[in-house]
Order: sequence, then structure tokens, then C-alpha cells
Amino acid sequence: MFCTKPQSMSLSLASSPMHTATCKFPITLSILTVIITTLNEAWASQNSMIDLFLESFRQGEGTSFLLKHLIIVALDQAAYDRCITLHQHCFTLRTEGVDFSGEKYFMTEDYLKMMWRRIDFLRIVLELNYSFVFSDADIMWFRNPFPHFSKEADFEIACDKYYGNPTDLSNQPNGGYVHVQASSRTVDFYKFWYQSRQEYPGKHDQDVLNRIKFTSSFMEIGLKLRFLNTEYFGGFCQVSKDLEKVCTMHANCCTGLERKLQDLRLVLDDWKRFKSMTPLEKFLGRVYWSAPRKCVHSLRE
Repeated sequence: MFCTKPQSMSLSLASSPMHTATCKFPITLSILTVIITTLNEAWASQNSMIDLFLESFRQGEGTSFLLKHLIIVALDQAAYDRCITLHQHCFTLRTEGVDFSGEKYFMTEDYLKMMWRRIDFLRIVLELNYSFVFSDADIMWFRNPFPHFSKEADFEIACDKYYGNPTDLSNQPNGGYVHVQASSRTVDFYKFWYQSRQEYPGKHDQDVLNRIKFTSSFMEIGLKLRFLNTEYFGGFCQVSKDLEKVCTMHANCCTGLERKLQDLRLVLDDWKRFKSMTPLEKFLGRVYWSAPRKCVHSLRE
């Protein structure tokens, strides 16, 4: 386990059966909220995903200050080595006997291990009384999302498909972007979610969530669940059409690192073009996303 300065609070993972370590999380928000992403060697290489991710914060409207609240969790040594050249707050999380360094293709055994390792790690963060926004690194941040989060919700999650009602359980969630308030309910939920993987072998975290959200065991936890509107939290599954509103854009419904990179570069270019326009130009000529392009139909291949 490695950490970078400034350091102001110990984070012990000794409670995890898979990992024992101590680190320090930077505290810069009074409500103990951090932004977390994970990184492996494949996504950490030069001019790869982590570069686009960080660039989006710098290019976004009122988002650059959020970088000081961002923790990059490196899953291997190479990812950590690259992280410390780019960012102030880097953290290594190793899982004994598992190599997370290479590109993990959708639904392979290593991909599933990585997804479930993430769920277990986030449960520990909650037990330490940290609220968090977890974001996959293939999500571009263009506006501060916090004004769009509900103070009443325990757990808010982005969607592959959003049907207009934030409490409708038929919405199709995407675990790559969540906002979670630390509480006993959310700790219990994450424990239940992680344990439920055993009932649904071969399924990833959001597939399992789609099943357990209708169960009586889930209802008994009393979790206040809210689905995030794709108008603000969009992705390639359901594109946010209004650049005046969009907060994040996710390369979901897409497989393959190169496809994601090519389409996210288009997204970032579109955003820069939108920012450079005058208010009149924005009014007269609406900007549309150039992506998805390479990602279209990638899940069918």
C-alpha cells in the first residue's frame, strides 16, 4: 500500500478478508466525501483512459477543483507508478493471487473478479464513514454533479436505460457511477450485494443488482435508492442530448479499450467545441455528440 501527501486520515483495510493495509485518505470536504476511481496498467498507459478522465475535469465547467477530492485506486504496481506522475492522491489496492494489470474483457473471469473486488472495497470505505462518488475512468466529467444529488437518497446510481422516474425499479442501473452516503443502511446493502454474487455465479455487479433490487431481503434493508437521470448523467447506452445540462458522459454499452478511447476523444472534442461557442452560437446552432461511433454495436461482436 502506498499513499501520497497530503495525508490526513488513516484508512485501514484490515477488516477485509482479501487485503490488509493502511493508508491515508485526504480530507478536503467537511462531510467526508471522496471521489474514487480505479485504475489498472491497461488504462494507465500513456495517452490512455486515465489521461482522458483527468483532462475532462480540467476542461469541465467548475470541475477542476474536484480533482483535489479524487482518489485514484491503483490495482497494480504499474498503475500506481503512472498515477503518481499525474495526480496527488494515489492508493494501491492489491488482491493476493490475482493480476489485474491487463485489459479485462467484458464478462471474463478476471473482469468479474475485478468488479466484485471493487464492491468489497467500497463497502470498507463506507464502514470508515466516508461517503463517496465512485466513477469508472471511462466517464468524462463536464459539470459538478453534486447539485443534482438528492439529500434524501442513500444510494444513487447511473443508468444504462432511464425511464423517467428516479425511484422506478425498472430503470436499468450501471454500477460504473454511484453516489453513496455513509450509513448503516448502505454498509448493510453493500454486504448484501457482495454476498449475493454467490447466488448468481458468472454475473457481474449490476446484473446482480438488477435481480436483488426486487427481493424482500433488499426491501428489509430500507435503502433509499434513486436512479440518476441520463439527461444529466448520460452515456453511450442512452446519450444525454443537451450539452447545456450534461454532467457526465460514460462510454458504457461499449467493449474494448481502443473503441472507448476513440469515442471518448470525440466526446471531449465536442465538449471543447461547445465551450468555445458564444451564447448566441449555442442558441442558433445546437451541438450534438459525434459519439458513439466505434462503440456502436460493439456488444454484439
